[in-house]
Amino acid sequence: MSDSYQNFSDFKLNKQLFSAIDDLGYNQPTSIQKKAIPLILAGHDLFGIAPTGTGKTAAFAIPIIMKVKYAQGVDPRALVLAPTKELVIQIEKNFKEFSTHTDLRILAIYGGIGPTAQMESVREGVDILVATPGRFLDLYSREAIAVKQLKTMVLDEADKMMDMGFMPQIRRILEIIPVKRQNLLFSATMPSRVIELSEEFLDFPQKVEVSPQATTAETIAQEIYYVPNLRTKISFLEWILSKESFNRVMIFTKTKKNADNIYKYLERKKLGEIRVIHANKGQNTRINALNEFKDGGVRILVTTDVTSRGIDVSDVSHVINFDVPRVYEDYVHRIGRTGRAEKDGVSITLVNDSEKYHISKIEQLIRQKITIRDIPPEVEIFETPFLEKQEMDKEIDWQKKQEDPSFKGAFQEKKKKYKDYKSKSKSSKTKQIRFGKSGGRSKRSFGK
Repeated sequence: MSDSYQNFSDFKLNKQLFSAIDDLGYNQPTSIQKKAIPLILAGHDLFGIAPTGTGKTAAFAIPIIMKVKYAQGVDPRALVLAPTKELVIQIEKNFKEFSTHTDLRILAIYGGIGPTAQMESVREGVDILVATPGRFLDLYSREAIAVKQLKTMVLDEADKMMDMGFMPQIRRILEIIPVKRQNLLFSATMPSRVIELSEEFLDFPQKVEVSPQATTAETIAQEIYYVPNLRTKISFLEWILSKESFNRVMIFTKTKKNADNIYKYLERKKLGEIRVIHANKGQNTRINALNEFKDGGVRILVTTDVTSRGIDVSDVSHVINFDVPRVYEDYVHRIGRTGRAEKDGVSITLVNDSEKYHISKIEQLIRQKITIRDIPPEVEIFETPFLEKQEMDKEIDWQKKQEDPSFKGAFQEKKKKYKDYKSKSKSSKTKQIRFGKSGGRSKRSFGK
């Protein structure tokens, strides 16, 4: 069916939408848009599997705008739920771009700021509401949101919703909104929890999948460097960011502490404008930093996985995984910040001994081997401190226990080997006493 939709003009859209699409410079729909837009316009429930950077937001935004059409009343008629504030803001921006020639009222609500201003905005009237689950329920409990007019509900990044523990809030929302509605669920991957959610949420859905689960874009060159410790990783960053080809770089860390420390170090080295984003940063700080990065005023953005999904920044030349993600699907989302819109990009992952285990799991997920590169001779390699080595050894022990529950740990293994050695040594001495060199019994065994 998607073969018959080669251009946006092939869809049954109104002139306002066509004008907005022309203004944005979009020529041909992406694969997910070709498959999803006709089904959504036809009123089907939809289960969409699409990796990041494939135009997924437009795949549901365009038909929703077409169905809602114009401002009416004060209560929302379409609800889009997303897991993070950054993604909610991004989706709101996309909706506003496509509805620029209409009078539709698009509003984003999210936590991190007081609810009063958002409550007032909702009560002034909204047609399409984009929200994080927690803030939606917060405003609903304060009687600021009426749900009777909701006709369409979207769950975006459903796999991340599950990872972040939003299932109870989602179930609560499903209880309070009208039963008769169109449901759309989009996810980059399809773990069992997402399938379970789809069975609860969707009614005879049409399934569209634009590529196998957890597939990385072919435009992204993926590389691994085995780096022994934290200090050497920092040394590697300093070296690689001295190259001019690294013109717009995202550095991902697993913790807020690592993000702050990397930011402070690189800022002192004066390698270009740099910002840091994580959950402890204020909402305005995060939005401003992301906008500066998008506009090209910032060269380096250090961040946790709070920006790994749904954040559309064009021309990111490189993604650097300073830490290997423990949620393996996040690897796909992280590196998906580069190589977007069929442009080339590079992802670089720095791996210590305790992270090799996770790389093997990621390779299983994406069904491909990642290219291994040697550390350049210009990078200074530091000795691993005792405490860091101890932490890595503990992590490796945990990994071995995951694969083999009978594994007792490195210390116990060493202790067992020592006991075996002592036992063998003792046995050997006993044999020498009881049997002479020629193999006969010694006098000492029987006395005089």
